[in-house]
Amino acid sequence: MKRRDFLKIAATSLSAAVLLPATVRSMALTKSPVETNRLRPPGSVPEEIFAGKCIRCGRCVEVCPYRSIYLLDIRAGIFAGTPLISAEETPCYLCMKCVEVCPTGTLLKIPQNETRMGIAVVNKHICHTWQSLIICRTCFDVCPYKETAITLNQLRPIVLEYSCVGCGICTHACPVTAEDGKKAINIEPIYAWERVQW
Repeated sequence: MKRRDFLKIAATSLSAAVLLPATVRSMALTKSPVETNRLRPPGSVPEEIFAGKCIRCGRCVEVCPYRSIYLLDIRAGIFAGTPLISAEETPCYLCMKCVEVCPTGTLLKIPQNETRMGIAVVNKHICHTWQSLIICRTCFDVCPYKETAITLNQLRPIVLEYSCVGCGICTHACPVTAEDGKKAINIEPIYAWERVQW
């Protein structure tokens, strides 16, 4: 790209941002990136204090042997530079190395089985097994806590919410993708929204 073209694009983008109402700009800068299948690494503090506690050192990214964790770019507003995991692309394999290197306690040092990144939720409307199209037990087979976090009832997957760690391995392996890009089993990051007890 020529310098002149780059400057035109940059100027257009800046103009568009300035023309947005202040409330919309503010919401875009402060909206959390955590949502379905977009998770914080293991041991994360609640989202309401995450951006203030994380110093954006990137150690969790460097130490992750699976490259599951990446840092958000400038488009994430106040969350730029903080770590995130995209479950359907590269889930967390629970090596727990990231919690050992976090210097601020943004990722708390917790045991693997106490990790609560979220909860897997089966979409029974598109899951092939629940729709009786084929017998698929992929999510059950790949789960590191099978029979504890996920079980089969008449060959249909059932998530046991109090034991699911929300690693996203099941989501990554799921062969069914809906029109909206989500899988037949997705991770809802409900623990990220827990309030801090002051």
